[in-house]
Amino acid sequence: MARKPTTEFDAKAFLTMASTGRSVSTYRKKQILFAQGDPADAVFYVDRGQIKLTVVSERGKSAVVAMLGRGDFFGEGCLAGQLVRMASASAMTEVSVVRIEKQAMMDLLHEKSTFSERFMAHLLARNVRFEEDLVDQLFNSSEKRLARVLLLLARFGKEGKTEPVIAKISQEVLAEMVGTTRPRISGFMNKFRKLGFIDYNGGLHIHSSLLNVLLHG
Repeated sequence: MARKPTTEFDAKAFLTMASTGRSVSTYRKKQILFAQGDPADAVFYVDRGQIKLTVVSERGKSAVVAMLGRGDFFGEGCLAGQLVRMASASAMTEVSVVRIEKQAMMDLLHEKSTFSERFMAHLLARNVRFEEDLVDQLFNSSEKRLARVLLLLARFGKEGKTEPVIAKISQEVLAEMVGTTRPRISGFMNKFRKLGFIDYNGGLHIHSSLLNVLLHG
């Protein structure tokens, strides 16, 4: 019988793997972890909270390229020779992250096979996600793209668990992620609420029925 892949990552064990070059930090909501153009010299692991990665073009246009939560890595471009950050990372909620300096991370990957497997699984999953994002942008309507974004924020289908209430997120941010305007996002959100796919009882609840938009919309 094939061994079931480990789905939970023990952050405390992760911290003990590197004797030097690692630190734990907390950030307030909207606080910047690093900015686009900063030196790329470390990898980060999200222990708690949600992170937003944003890219600004030369013309000043901003786009949200990723929303990350507990168990996600980011900043790994430094391991592939990236010298500066290609995006800015900011806290959407209060967050706790583990920062591993580039050399310490490379040592972990060489010396700890279990950790190396976990990190490789992350990279493969991230690559699949990027491919799905590209297909989504090329072929799906704005309504379907919004439904997919909301399901991803609720971590639907990840490790068989969902977040009953996602962190507060503005319609402006959703518009940046979907690639449409705020009024259209507002219209879609109202439609989803009326159909019972989402509700705002104590926060934004995403129901599994929202999958209907992707399957039949």
